Amino acid sequence: MRSRVAAGWARAEGTVSKVVLLAVFGLNLVAQFVKPLGDALQGNVYIGGALLSLVGFLLYSEVQRLNSAHETQRETTAELRDTIRVLSGQVALLGEAQRSAAGAPITQNQVLAEFHSALRDKERVEFRVMCFTGETVVTSLKESLQALPAYAGREVTVRFLVPDFLREMDVPGQVVDGQACDSPEFRARLDDQVRRYERDLKQAKVRMRDRGQGNLSVEFQVLHFTPGEKLYLIDDSFMAEGAYDKAVLWPDENGRQVLDLLGNEVMLTGWRWEDGQRARDTISRKREYFDTLWNQARALTAPASATPAPPAAPATPVPAPQSGD
Repeated sequence: MRSRVAAGWARAEGTVSKVVLLAVFGLNLVAQFVKPLGDALQGNVYIGGALLSLVGFLLYSEVQRLNSAHETQRETTAELRDTIRVLSGQVALLGEAQRSAAGAPITQNQVLAEFHSALRDKERVEFRVMCFTGETVVTSLKESLQALPAYAGREVTVRFLVPDFLREMDVPGQVVDGQACDSPEFRARLDDQVRRYERDLKQAKVRMRDRGQGNLSVEFQVLHFTPGEKLYLIDDSFMAEGAYDKAVLWPDENGRQVLDLLGNEVMLTGWRWEDGQRARDTISRKREYFDTLWNQARALTAPASATPAPPAAPATPVPAPQSGD
């Protein structure tokens, strides 16, 4: 009931005040021309005090109303600020959940930057790489290893899992009469390329030891599979995956078409351990996948028939593999 009365008075206060003031104004105006009324009012000094009290009361009520409105506005502003803070936190949580729900697109250069960062910031680093030949990664990795500051306690382990180019395969291969088939010459080129990268990293191992940069362990293993997937793992903290998504044909000196795969421009998907449970599950699953294949693979060894030195390359050699990792 009190709240209803207060609400009713708040609505009627302005109207009542206007009516009273208009009535006083009208009374004084009439008293100016009606002498008996004017004399009556002139002799009553209490009316002036009452009017002043009424005006003072109205002014006081207005000031109170303005103060109340200001306080309400201040409270509303504080509540709005708190609401914005809560919503901002919810948006941040939503963004984290979205990152956890799906991997982030990442380029080949960004993956290499992750390699560089891990080498620079950690004492023990393990790289697991499954790729075509390792061309893009090896070149960049060598540069990072050479630029490391001296620290004898550093431990770097690098594992490359690549296709076994000593075994017949259709892809990479050649196209004869419209059909993909094995190309021993092209496979030999790819095999030589992989062995050269292994030698380069083992030379980097010697240089790191001589410069006091730490110890580098390098292993290349081969498995009989078509190089369709690219996989990069840095310890347990980062993983990137993608596919060789471009097949190309290159003519050789005999007029045959060499069938090759490229993936140096493919957009990869990157996962970080701190991005949530799904990211951690994905990294763990891919690490187990790599380790399972690694345990079934064999070491990169010289071809059984490679006793004498290989003959000189012909004047028109088989096209070199394209840069596509």
